[in-house]
Amino acid sequence: MPLSPQHALIYLMVAVSAADRTMTDRELKRIGSTVRNLPIFAGFDEKELPKVAADCAKMLDSAKGLGKVLTAARAALPKGLADTAYALAVEVAAADLFASQEELRLLELIAEKFRLNSLTRAAIEASARARHRTL
Repeated sequence: MPLSPQHALIYLMVAVSAADRTMTDRELKRIGSTVRNLPIFAGFDEKELPKVAADCAKMLDSAKGLGKVLTAARAALPKGLADTAYALAVEVAAADLFASQEELRLLELIAEKFRLNSLTRAAIEASARARHRTL
């Protein structure tokens, strides 16, 4: 069954969180906050989030799971949401104030899958760094 656009965005966020095999509380809270607060998730029942995340984890654990997640997400999202997909993935990676090598590699794969140019990627990444700075 194909993913809805909202499910696709959640799958990408969950995949980034799981990329380094450690889904931290900060990452999970960021995903929850994103789903609760962004207009792209209007109408999404937040109570579905654990099931959608579990479905993503199951897909990730399957053979060629990451490829399946990326392909399913790309198929579900209109081209106009490519930058949104990348921005949400970057938000999850930035939640811990440190992005692991695995998370950075997955961000590269997402950018390639969604054919994002380097300027768009740089702008999204700079924006995330600015929002997540600490004193």
